[in-house]
Amino acid sequence: MRASMFSAAFVAAIVGYGASIAIVLAAAAAVGATPAQTASWVAAVSIAKGLGSVILSSWTRVPMVLAWSTPGAALIAASSGIDIHQASGAFLFAAVLIVLTGAIPALNRVIGAIPIAVAAAMLGGVLLPFVMAVAKGGAAAPALVLPLVGVFFAVRLFSPLYATIAALAVGLVLAALQPGAVLPPLVFDPFPFVWIAPAFDPAVLIGLGLPLYIVTMASQNLPGFAVLQAHGYVPPVRPALLVTGVGSALIAPLGAHTFNMAAITAAICMGEDVDPNPATRWRVGLAYGAIWIGIGIGGTLILPLIVAMPPEIVGAVAGLALLAPLIGALSQAFEAAAMRLPAAVTFATTASGVVAFGIGAAFWGLIAGLAVLGLERVRRPD
Repeated sequence: MRASMFSAAFVAAIVGYGASIAIVLAAAAAVGATPAQTASWVAAVSIAKGLGSVILSSWTRVPMVLAWSTPGAALIAASSGIDIHQASGAFLFAAVLIVLTGAIPALNRVIGAIPIAVAAAMLGGVLLPFVMAVAKGGAAAPALVLPLVGVFFAVRLFSPLYATIAALAVGLVLAALQPGAVLPPLVFDPFPFVWIAPAFDPAVLIGLGLPLYIVTMASQNLPGFAVLQAHGYVPPVRPALLVTGVGSALIAPLGAHTFNMAAITAAICMGEDVDPNPATRWRVGLAYGAIWIGIGIGGTLILPLIVAMPPEIVGAVAGLALLAPLIGALSQAFEAAAMRLPAAVTFATTASGVVAFGIGAAFWGLIAGLAVLGLERVRRPD
């Protein structure tokens, strides 16, 4: 295996972890996960997507690079009134829907019928409060947040991929320098798994599980398949959905949310500089998977440091990391003039955070946008 494959895989894995771990931790906090359950969550999804990358790359001879669902984690973090057991049930429900999508072509067509503008607007509404939290944190704790913002935008001038990682590193330093800061005990536990019995609350399945499935499909899997296609590969859609769906179902009782196709980090692993021969480039998926398995096993050595950071720092890092996804979501949502009204209704309803009948805002945003779209098409048929 070429050394360039290991270097590309290492960069992709570090970028993926550093740019989104704060969002995953915010999701765990939102559903009341204990430190042990949070460690189980991160370890399970890290190892699972590493194994999935190895299995799919070996099976399809295509460089398959998987990631945890960062927009999905943001969706979970935006939820309220849900405990870890209900969340586990919602994760399992979303995973089963992904498996069914891979197994039943008709379900794939139903999801494909949801306009990308509406799905993107729903995602934008989920992400907006996190990005806004950066400004709020800057006003509440300027000494902690403003240096992170400055570092983020300064590094972004030279390397957008490393901007969030740099902000996270500065956040760790600032947290360590706080008066009375105590270094948490670092205990190496290679398999810190905790069984979390799933609870199946219909309102949570509809309000969290269904939007998690839609966000994962529309905002992660579809762009991931597009990256493969752009690099000259035929995306193995069915195997990818089956492996990621089954894998996500297996780790849901360990507290972990879904994993899926990667897009940005996948692009790092697919250039000609990684391997000039496209036919053998699939081996980068093996290196990438092995690195993520190592991150999952050794995660207990770094995770307590991140968890111990002040909430203002965690919130700022998460919000900065979600700036680019927010821009992408809003660009897709409002690109087509005919879709702007349904997209705006979806975006505003989702961003409002409204909860009705125990069901969260993401679901109601989707329903509201589709309803307005239906009325628009009745008035002006396509």
